Amino acid sequence: MKKKFFFTIFFISFFLSTNISNAQDNIAFIDLNIVFDNSNAGKKINKQVTEKKKKNNKNFKELKKKFDTDRDKLIAQKNVISPEEFEKKIIELESNLKKYNTKINKENNELNQYQLKARKKFFDNIRPILEDYAKKNSIDVILKKENILIGKTTLDISKDILDLFNKKIKTISVE
Repeated sequence: MKKKFFFTIFFISFFLSTNISNAQDNIAFIDLNIVFDNSNAGKKINKQVTEKKKKNNKNFKELKKKFDTDRDKLIAQKNVISPEEFEKKIIELESNLKKYNTKINKENNELNQYQLKARKKFFDNIRPILEDYAKKNSIDVILKKENILIGKTTLDISKDILDLFNKKIKTISVE
């Protein structure tokens, strides 16, 4: 009985001392998407991505239009040309379709890679700013907002980091 009592007292005191020490930690959180989307450098990157998407879509529409035109011409010639010639042109049209799809996939992959590089460069640039901010403000831990279920809005440092980021980083070179 005495052992259980001392064991229980030990656990209670252990948990209470742990809670007290954790309460003294200074924690903050940041929404990196807000900083990326609203920073001057992030807006430039988003604009570049949007322009690349528009250019890709324009090229895709032109290729699709050309493919549709070729297909319609071939269908119109179906009764005029020999079955062997028609089959040969169908195979050629399918080959062109495969090339078209390959080109679309390649350009979409390049755009995705560009976006990933841009995000990586952004995080590389923001890390020293976060470290300096944490050191100056005695912050022990900075968490991503996405990983927080509930938190005081006073712990959100997104606005402060956005201001610092805009002052220190004007552009981010991705290429």
